[in-house]
Amino acid sequence: MPTHFVGTPEEVLALDTFIKLTRANNSLLARIAHRSTHPDLSVSQFGTLEALYHLGSMSQTEICGKLLKSGGNTTLVIDNLEKRGLVQRRRDPEDRRVVMVELTEAGLELIRSIFPRHAQVVAEEMSVLTAEEQRQLGELCKKLGKGNAPPDATTA
Repeated sequence: MPTHFVGTPEEVLALDTFIKLTRANNSLLARIAHRSTHPDLSVSQFGTLEALYHLGSMSQTEICGKLLKSGGNTTLVIDNLEKRGLVQRRRDPEDRRVVMVELTEAGLELIRSIFPRHAQVVAEEMSVLTAEEQRQLGELCKKLGKGNAPPDATTA
């Protein structure tokens, strides 16, 4: 559905594009959720486990940056994962102000067991685009994510 806003051609194009991007993202996420690639985990919980699995232990601040979530939200997500025995917190021995988060054996076992299916489902959903279209979309999303930020900004 295009915008019904009457504005400059640039505004109308930008709003139409934004609507399409938002609807495509929401639709893709809904289809992936419908296929239950990470049962019993919220999107944020799954994202946290996946980040720790692929990147290793991180500070809570680093996890916030990777997931683009607030500190309060990330703390709650980690609290809940910790209650389930999937992650543990520890103070960084180099800087005791920093709290590091790492997977427990149970967390590692869980993410190892569910991630391959998640990757398969994402690949299946993305297959409506050719490999080249996926690369182009990735570059466009990266550019859009950085916006008009200074060249050294790392928001995307």
